[in-house]
Amino acid sequence: MPTIRVATDIGAPPPRCFDLARSVDAHVESATSTRERAVAGVTNGLLGLGDEVTWRARHLGVNQELASRITVFDRPHRFQDSMVRGAFAHLVHDHLFVATASGTQMVDVLDYAAPWGPLGRLAERLFLTAYLARFLRQRAQVLKRLAESDDWRRFVKAAQHYAPTDRGSRCSPSGR
Repeated sequence: MPTIRVATDIGAPPPRCFDLARSVDAHVESATSTRERAVAGVTNGLLGLGDEVTWRARHLGVNQELASRITVFDRPHRFQDSMVRGAFAHLVHDHLFVATASGTQMVDVLDYAAPWGPLGRLAERLFLTAYLARFLRQRAQVLKRLAESDDWRRFVKAAQHYAPTDRGSRCSPSGR
């Protein structure tokens, strides 16, 4: 099973980075190249433990849907989303947030397996791992830009940003 690891240094505190990374609306903004949008489950606001979202996007020239569930939630250090259904045989995405002297190191760790046995493993080696790593890096750069500016406020309400518990939260993408 391939594992992709992408680390991004962000000049913002871990709680802000954590909340941006679990914002459905920020995810949509960070994935414009694939026209990704949430079509079922939690379709806006912040994801919490047990929440599910179904994404519809165009990847590798094919329209696809992928449903995932938040299976680990330790704000502001780590959350994990796991595929419930979709094109992969297996997909688990860990989001880690480590405080640094200059802000946060955000680390994406993606474990996945393509379907179709040996043919899928060949696709992983030939192009799929590189494609997914590029997608994660592009998304991380958008989150970095948002977190390091006042734009983060469009996606995370200040009161909720610092709330001690976020289970089932559904904040509006607008407002402060």
